[in-house]
Amino acid sequence: MLVGKKVLLGITGGIAAYKSTFLVRLLIKAGAEVKVILTESAGSFVTPLTLATLSKNPVLIDFVKEEEGSIDWNNHVELGLWADLMIIAPATANTLSKMANGSCDNLLLATYLSAKCPVYFAPAMDLDMYQHPSTKETLAKLQSFGNIMIPAASGELASGLEGEGRMEEPEAIVAFVSKHLADNAPLYGKKVLITAGPTYEAIDPVRFIGNHSSGLMGLELAKRATSLGAEVVLVMGPSQFEVKNPNIKVIPVVSADEMYEATHQNYKDKDVVIAAAAVADYRPDKVAAQKIKKNSGELTLKLVKNKDILLSLGKIKEQQYLVGFALETENEMEHAKQKLQKKNLDAIILNSLNDPGAGFGITTNKITFIDKNSTIKSFEVKTKAEVALDIWNEIIHQINA
Repeated sequence: MLVGKKVLLGITGGIAAYKSTFLVRLLIKAGAEVKVILTESAGSFVTPLTLATLSKNPVLIDFVKEEEGSIDWNNHVELGLWADLMIIAPATANTLSKMANGSCDNLLLATYLSAKCPVYFAPAMDLDMYQHPSTKETLAKLQSFGNIMIPAASGELASGLEGEGRMEEPEAIVAFVSKHLADNAPLYGKKVLITAGPTYEAIDPVRFIGNHSSGLMGLELAKRATSLGAEVVLVMGPSQFEVKNPNIKVIPVVSADEMYEATHQNYKDKDVVIAAAAVADYRPDKVAAQKIKKNSGELTLKLVKNKDILLSLGKIKEQQYLVGFALETENEMEHAKQKLQKKNLDAIILNSLNDPGAGFGITTNKITFIDKNSTIKSFEVKTKAEVALDIWNEIIHQINA
């Protein structure tokens, strides 16, 4: 659940700050990108250099930063928007009180107040402080704001006392956050199959018939699905993009026949299937064993029709929510609706090459989502990552309806 997540780790001035070095390592091992904000007092317990080395990002302490004679500032608003989630660990009684009452006297608090993402906090203080009525009131108030508390553990405290108030161990914090994300992920437990990219149909050992699809739209759909908790298989044609997410099982293919076989082999147990690939409709009847030599005459190729992958999936559909793509150049809506019905789809994503910002080989797209009840929802031009989120929001709404 943490793979690819952008995590903002806030560290405050308590003895438990020494555990934050282990927490950074575990978050990165889990696949997250980590940026660290220290309060000034936290620097007495753990050094910025250690945290910067472990996180591979500069550690932020103050609003103002000086670099090689120039003065700049750490933008707390940008930090709050950057993060997918924020963890404050350890969270001292002082910082918790300021968070609950809107005090804003350091970079960490300003970023907390600017954050749009889920905020987790792990209290760390002595036994009597943790049990004090004002602390209990603070903790309740913070949770009423929607923050998520990682309850303090019991054990030996810095004072030598035994009891509740000890910051939870880094392994338990990572497990807590991962479980909370999974429990609140709308696709958790769902199995997803996505096809992406072009297919290349060989003419001879050198040449092929293909198209301009890059595979980016399908890849963004796969990445978004994993962030929403799904188990993802991506059947991908030739593409320049490398899939780095270990939660995406990639099956590389080249031809339409290979994509057909891989898709059918992975179809039966899936909950959602999205056919985003630009599959070649035709292939050469015969593939030359050697490179075809150029001569003075014309070259004639006989093309035969490839199997229609999406049509074949629609015929054997059981529990799967099946989504197709329609890239059209004329009578777009009419052709998309015909395809939706003919191929027994639950929804179809319409692209028009007449729309600026849509199509192959670019980082943006413009879509219209059409479901089997002919409900139509159009979206503006967005990045393909944003389009992927729009598509998944519509699918989740449909499967939960």
